Amino acid sequence: MFMKIKFLFTITSLLLSTFFIQAQEAKALEGTWNLIITEDGKKFPSWLEISHSGTSTLVGRFCYKMGSARPVAEVKVNDGKFSFAIPAQWEPKGIDMQLIGMQDGDGLKGTLIYTDGKTHSWVASRSPKLAYTTSPKWAKEKTLFNGKDLTGWTAMGENQWVVENGVLKSPKSGANLVTDEKFTDFKLHVEFKYPKNSNSGIYLRGRYEVQIADNKGLEPSSILFGGIYGLLTPNEMAAKPAGEWQEYDITLIGRRVTIVANGKTIISNQNIPGMTGGALDNDEAAPGPLLIQGDHGPVELRNVMITRVVE
Repeated sequence: MFMKIKFLFTITSLLLSTFFIQAQEAKALEGTWNLIITEDGKKFPSWLEISHSGTSTLVGRFCYKMGSARPVAEVKVNDGKFSFAIPAQWEPKGIDMQLIGMQDGDGLKGTLIYTDGKTHSWVASRSPKLAYTTSPKWAKEKTLFNGKDLTGWTAMGENQWVVENGVLKSPKSGANLVTDEKFTDFKLHVEFKYPKNSNSGIYLRGRYEVQIADNKGLEPSSILFGGIYGLLTPNEMAAKPAGEWQEYDITLIGRRVTIVANGKTIISNQNIPGMTGGALDNDEAAPGPLLIQGDHGPVELRNVMITRVVE
């Protein structure tokens, strides 16, 4: 009888010990992570969020190098490793993508199995906290587009951008356009126009896309007009009809963003949790440029003005 009790006690202790270890591993994974995925020698920024759901389940969101953050139904933890699988979004058809990882000091590392079955390595560090200033001191407003040429901007590829009558135009799908200057906290004013069914966007610090698209009359969504793509949803659809001039006034301090579209506050002082697809990098603590998306549809811009926070 004594031996039976001792055996049961030992088994119970082992089970409790295993449960405790797995609980510790799960806790260490929770939070947001900035990934660098290496594919064929090239490095791409990515983003992962892991959070607790209920008593013992981990769920999350994953943003690959393109597209939007997508939900992860379950992050499985076993023998010091974690993993999850997600179906293709904009990736080529094939198998579900699988991400496998483990702790590596203060960071994470692992492999990503792509939809074509190829395996790529990745490393990750915790997303940084970005300071928020409640009463910033603003510098003088500055013009980023001189209305004459592309001075201060660089096309990321074969250039299709032109300047006509004081308007910056991308008449067809081509290269994205990025500022030579980099910025930390700022207020941005920009006026834009697009033809029917077109699609563009403005990347804040080159990392967070504010969507520009012909979406008048639709219900607001994080992937439509005025949304932080795939992450923050506007409280109303403020888009005008295609072919009309529109405007954004955007304030970004730390992670907190406010977007006023055509005179309406559609996102107010909300935290951006991570990068959107197509980000230039994920060094979120560093200054970054503005990027105008030119690889989707035609778009026109004028009166691009920025006001920095005095540091």
